[in-house]
Amino acid sequence: MYKLFIRPLLFLIDPEKVHHLVFNQLRWGCSVPGFKWVLSGLFKFKNAGLERELFGIRLKNPVGLAAGFDKDAKLIDELACFGFGFIEIGTLTPKPQPGNEKPRLFRLPADKALINRMGFNNGGAEAAVERLKKRKSNVVVGGNIGKNKATPNEKAWDDYAACIDTLYPVVDYFVVNVSSPNTPGLRDLQEKEPLRKLLGFVKSQLASKLKPKPVLLKIAPDLTVEQLDDVIEILKETKTDGIIATNTTISREGLLTPKEVVDAIGMGGLSGKPVRKQSTEVIRYLRQQLGSAYPIIGVGGIMTPEDALEKIKAGADLIQIYTGFVYEGPGVVKRILKTLAAGL
Repeated sequence: MYKLFIRPLLFLIDPEKVHHLVFNQLRWGCSVPGFKWVLSGLFKFKNAGLERELFGIRLKNPVGLAAGFDKDAKLIDELACFGFGFIEIGTLTPKPQPGNEKPRLFRLPADKALINRMGFNNGGAEAAVERLKKRKSNVVVGGNIGKNKATPNEKAWDDYAACIDTLYPVVDYFVVNVSSPNTPGLRDLQEKEPLRKLLGFVKSQLASKLKPKPVLLKIAPDLTVEQLDDVIEILKETKTDGIIATNTTISREGLLTPKEVVDAIGMGGLSGKPVRKQSTEVIRYLRQQLGSAYPIIGVGGIMTPEDALEKIKAGADLIQIYTGFVYEGPGVVKRILKTLAAGL
């Protein structure tokens, strides 16, 4: 029903506008008594064999919603009704910022892909905290954090530290995002020495808390083998708790969408089906080099249950979806969980 009737109508509207429209409709619907119960009945899938424990956190299942979909933690309770085992908010910055100029989100239907150059648009970490304090669901929530656009790289840790202090009481784990292509200079922090210093600093900040919380690093799919080896060395040295592979790509290779259309869209990170293979290869390499016990969250191009199973078999402990949720609809979570339950 979603792909036959609902998606064609939604795809007639500008993608960023339709995102806000769907959010408003979902918020309104869930304000009606019993509506959340109906959603949960339709979309949740429970199976004891799908439960996971990773970096000290117990999850009901291994399928999460990737960062970027609910940046400001506006619909945690509502989105939890679709059966996610965990939801990652953000990327959040210490200060609110509008992000890049619109239009900044584009569909490539022929490729089942999106291109975005949102630029960490968000209402700031403090506003998200106030919403999270009021949530009623017990779904695991991760906080994806970054620096404000105006903050120079040499002072980036101040922004990450501010986000940690603000979000610490209300999130279950943190994700250091240095891999978005949409904030100028941010990916420079993936280089060996800046990354070593940043992760060491973040780990020390959390070590000073009464109860340290896990820290994960989110990387781009565009890293070379040498860069991946540097990342692996740093993860071990800084005792970072896990890794998320991968963010969006800046590559435009192999797309079905005409080149002139892609060129007209311009800069931005590409997500969806075209990233699947590249992301899986990164996950497989990380697993080979990090060993069987190191936590890996796989994300990138998961459009079908088979894609999800591919990520797990490559070495991912958990997976996240975003573009697949847009193209395949809310039922994709249940379909993935059923396949994982049968295939694991």
